[in-house]
This record gives sequence, C-alpha cells and structure tokens, in this order.
Amino acid sequence: MAASLDGRLFAPVADPEGGEVGTSTRFRYHEQDGRIRADYDGGDIERGHLLGTRDGDRLDFRYVQLRRDGRTSTGHCVSRVVELPDGRLRLEETWEWESQEGRGTSVVEELPAQR
Repeated sequence: MAASLDGRLFAPVADPEGGEVGTSTRFRYHEQDGRIRADYDGGDIERGHLLGTRDGDRLDFRYVQLRRDGRTSTGHCVSRVVELPDGRLRLEETWEWESQEGRGTSVVEELPAQR
C-alpha cells in the first residue's frame, strides 16, 4: 500500500475534459483510520470538499464544490493511489457527476515539497 495521504498537497496534471477543476486547483488531503477528506480551491472553484474511504490503494469518495460563478456541483470518484519513483503520490481518478450529466478521468499528483 502507498503512503498515507495525510498532509499532502495535490494538483491536477491537466485540465480534465468535462470537469470543473483545473491545474490551478489545489487539494489538501487528510487521512486517518481509512477515512479521507480534502479541501480544495483554485481556478474556477471557490471552495470544495471531498469525503470518503480508503481500502488499500483504492479511494472512494463523494465531492461537493462551489464555483466562483455561484453554481454548485456534486459527484462521486474512485481513485487509485500510485507511488511515483521520487516518493510523491499520484491519484488516477474515475469520476462521475451526480448533479449534472457527465463523467471522465483525471490525474492529480502530489506537489513537490516547498523548501
């Protein structure tokens, strides 16, 4: 199993087609006892939250977000945690909107530690 997500900062590697987050969105993860949560913002997203579970290297969570234009949206995501050669983590995601039509895939990677 890859390392804990707790305290790690992630960003999308590209703007996902059909998604609302983008490369300027930042996800701050917390993990304890198989439970995960993250707060995120940046780009078109004023504020977002996700809550879910981790079983091995599989995450299963729901997300809710408020866009800067005042619209809200919700969805479900399943991710696979992958450890990169340099020790950072990558999340390979498959998501689906629950508040609107659409689904897709995306990749977010842990940002290098700031020195």
